[in-house]
Amino acid sequence: MEKRVLGKTGLNVSAIGFGGIPLQRIDKDSAIKVIEELNNQGINFIDTARGYTVSEELIGYGLEKVGREKFILATKSMVRDYEGMKNDIDISLKNLRTECIDLYQLHNVRTEEDYNKVVGEGGALKALEEAKNQGKIKHIGITSHDLNILEKGVESGCFETIQFPYNPVERQAEELFKRANNIGIGVIVMKPLAGGAITNAELSLRFILENANVSVAIPGMDSIEQIRENARVGNSYRKLNDVERDVIMTEAKKLGTEFCRRCGYCAPCPQDIDIPTQFLMEGYYSRYNLKDWSKERYSTFTSKASDCIECGECETRCPYDLPIRKMLKKVVNILG
Repeated sequence: MEKRVLGKTGLNVSAIGFGGIPLQRIDKDSAIKVIEELNNQGINFIDTARGYTVSEELIGYGLEKVGREKFILATKSMVRDYEGMKNDIDISLKNLRTECIDLYQLHNVRTEEDYNKVVGEGGALKALEEAKNQGKIKHIGITSHDLNILEKGVESGCFETIQFPYNPVERQAEELFKRANNIGIGVIVMKPLAGGAITNAELSLRFILENANVSVAIPGMDSIEQIRENARVGNSYRKLNDVERDVIMTEAKKLGTEFCRRCGYCAPCPQDIDIPTQFLMEGYYSRYNLKDWSKERYSTFTSKASDCIECGECETRCPYDLPIRKMLKKVVNILG
């Protein structure tokens, strides 16, 4: 398996890592077999989150069986305050059955208000820094679907890694990745298959790994077959030829007609709808088959797609000319 250095953490991570979000679809015994197969295929980077229901616990059982030392372990929490993060770190340690987590990330920091809260006095970052000094975690990272937030994070000096969507459809972070790599910040790529929208997994992963600024891509996997297929890209890596590049870019172009890149330019919505997140939840439901989880998350939103009054202001600001009102109606049909 091709290895890459995860920025200034110095960790040598497999170019293909493991995204733990789909693991919540399977049982304990199947999860242990998944972790065993990761080790068999040379995948040593595991990413999960407190918010992925039982994912941390299932990974913990697998680590206990295979050996904690075989893996570089990352998780994350969406809490924004100091006490909440202290509590979540301890829960993660217990769930993952480990005394130390290699990388703990601030999860999905969505707004400037969120960012200021986590890095400010009494924010979650302080708890992470204390946990690092105590040896509970080794490194601190940040994830977001908002490019501006990660630009702040990169320049802050507070974080050793960033995590952001990147694939042949979503390429808006390429300059940020270059900047991050130049100053020693590790780059973790989530949504390498555009949330399941890209059907040609191999070509998409090979496209991503062509970018030398990328440290690791983390496709979500919950089966032995998926692990073997995706690991093959890192175990026998080769760049795309012209024909293959044309195939994957043609698919990306087709997706571009109705595919949200979560750039956020559609905001603000007069009805206070977080438009990109509506599409994100629909994608988890439709393409990741996380139906119960996505509906539960969606139900917590104060403003939903159903609150759209079809004013069309969002569509005038979308740089990709997406039919947002039509797409929101699809969300309503699926999620309510």
